[in-house]
Amino acid sequence: MDIEELQTFVEVAETGGISQAARRLGVSKSIVSRRLFRLESELGIQLLARTTRGAALTEAGVTFRAYAARACAEIELAKETILPAGDLRGRLRISAPVSFGSTHFTPVIAEMARRHPHLHIHTCYSDHVVDLIAGGYDCAIRLGYLEDSSLIARRVGTVHGTVVASPDYIRAHGAPETPEELLAHQALLQGTEAWQFMDGNKIITVRPQGRFKADNGTALVAAAIAGLGIGMLPSGLIDEYLVSGALVSVMTRYPVRPGGAYVIRPPGQHPVQKVRLLTELLIEYFDNNLHFPEISH
Repeated sequence: MDIEELQTFVEVAETGGISQAARRLGVSKSIVSRRLFRLESELGIQLLARTTRGAALTEAGVTFRAYAARACAEIELAKETILPAGDLRGRLRISAPVSFGSTHFTPVIAEMARRHPHLHIHTCYSDHVVDLIAGGYDCAIRLGYLEDSSLIARRVGTVHGTVVASPDYIRAHGAPETPEELLAHQALLQGTEAWQFMDGNKIITVRPQGRFKADNGTALVAAAIAGLGIGMLPSGLIDEYLVSGALVSVMTRYPVRPGGAYVIRPPGQHPVQKVRLLTELLIEYFDNNLHFPEISH
């Protein structure tokens, strides 16, 4: 059974369509269709039901997908094992946060591409938590507090956050001094996230409310400067505004609970070499350059 046929089927299953799979594989739609036809002919069973919206897995396709994905992963691991040390090839798909991805993580990813000229790296920047398996990602870089998950995580650094408001907001509404008082204020949110603070060794968790929400930290910084509420924001995004006085730190008696930066990957017996090397490069970057601020989720 042709490994390219298996890989093509897995890509179509993950993306939900022939066009999307063709883009990710870097081949034409006709090549994808031919590979799928040959695979189904060899098996003697239909794996995909073609629709106007794409391609849906049949019952047999759902079962076969797990085995095909495992076989492709084993072949990838075998190829990496016999390659010279550090010689990475193939493709690495990464999900990274937009707020810091383009400025902080891109230099690390670019350095990895420089060191491994035969490796194709595709990075998707979004502050949304993507489905790694459905999206076909090898790994994701995530910041904040790690939630329980079937995914495998490796901590690569510590991140920090600061609670801030504009002087205009404080003059109009006052500044909270405790986490409980925060609940009476307008919070600037990414979603329905919980904010966690430290009281000595004790962790205090609150779920603030607010009418202004945005899906990235840069927009929340702008809202805080405009006086729309109180934000728990990444230090790297607000340092200049704290210096200029456009924003003021509040609740300093209760520091934000330190979070982490993580490399997340789908479950598997062994991490592929390219994910392992990216993880090591990020750890080196954190250790030798800077502390990243926190983005809570």
